[in-house]
Amino acid sequence: MFRMENQTRFWLLVLALVAALLWLLKPVLPPFLTGMIIAYFLNPVVNGLAERKIPRWIGALVVLVGFGVIVGGLLTLILPLFERQVVALIAAAPEYMDKIRQDYIPNLQDWFMQFAPMDADKLQNAAGQSVTQAAGWLAGLLQHIVSSGFAIVDIFAFMIITPVVAFFMLRDWPKLTESIDSVFPRRYYDVIHAQLAEINSTLSGFIRGQALVCTFLGTYYAIALTVTGLKYGATIGIIAGFLTFIPFVGTSFGWISSLLLAIAQFNGAGIKIIEVLGVFVVGHVTESYFLTPRLVGNRVGLHPVWILFALITGAKLMGFTGILIAMPAAAVIGVLVRFMVRQYKTSAVYKDVL
Repeated sequence: MFRMENQTRFWLLVLALVAALLWLLKPVLPPFLTGMIIAYFLNPVVNGLAERKIPRWIGALVVLVGFGVIVGGLLTLILPLFERQVVALIAAAPEYMDKIRQDYIPNLQDWFMQFAPMDADKLQNAAGQSVTQAAGWLAGLLQHIVSSGFAIVDIFAFMIITPVVAFFMLRDWPKLTESIDSVFPRRYYDVIHAQLAEINSTLSGFIRGQALVCTFLGTYYAIALTVTGLKYGATIGIIAGFLTFIPFVGTSFGWISSLLLAIAQFNGAGIKIIEVLGVFVVGHVTESYFLTPRLVGNRVGLHPVWILFALITGAKLMGFTGILIAMPAAAVIGVLVRFMVRQYKTSAVYKDVL
């Protein structure tokens, strides 16, 4: 018992020290964490090249350069279009809002008049307060993320440090894993190794799988919304696809923003609005029943609400650094909680033996 208590205290102390270091170093961590995430994402490809007798440093360099070329090429193609549409959308937003206010608000007012005056006023005030609070919360969150993330880390340093960290992580991945593996207590090695394998399966299933899902949906939404004739559809589609990694957010943003734009642009034309909504119906069905089951799979074991909570908590506490840490932390906590539940269910306490 004494030995177990000492081990528990030791690991709790290690956890507290790690948390304190993350908190103190959060302004400089984003490029390093981003490099580690990129290395984790690309490591299977480098492993495949290493199995074909290609030196790891060459494989890491080739894969990283290829990844940079692909990402850079996509950004070169997408960013100009994205920038033009965002600027145009911001400029046109007041006009669209006025149009919706003039064409549709009177109908809402007529609907409100069906209630007693006191009830109508309460509904209007409650709706206004809810929208104001939600907008204020979202604006504050975004401001916190920016001020505690990219605003502190110089963008040029970010662009230089990230690929360097990713390269060395990819090159030395086997050595790093062996070094970490060697410090585990031999008595509990099998148990620890099994939990780490589950954590790796959870993270790889979510990060790699969800990245493919976001890429596919962003491309599909951008093309499909443009085909329907919706102005700024490419921008809405790209943002909705990117936000898909946050449960509920990507889909909700796409549905609401596209519907409002369609109502304002197509003057209430039912066919066009149905086409826009159909794009997201097809996308949602494809994601739920084809993409996510095959690319992410059921092995992830992370509930969407838990993912959403982790991302929001990380962003609120540590800004962009917190977002980068949120998913690994959520995976680790999830695996450890499931492990403790399994241990509890095999204990004498659960079986009521004591």
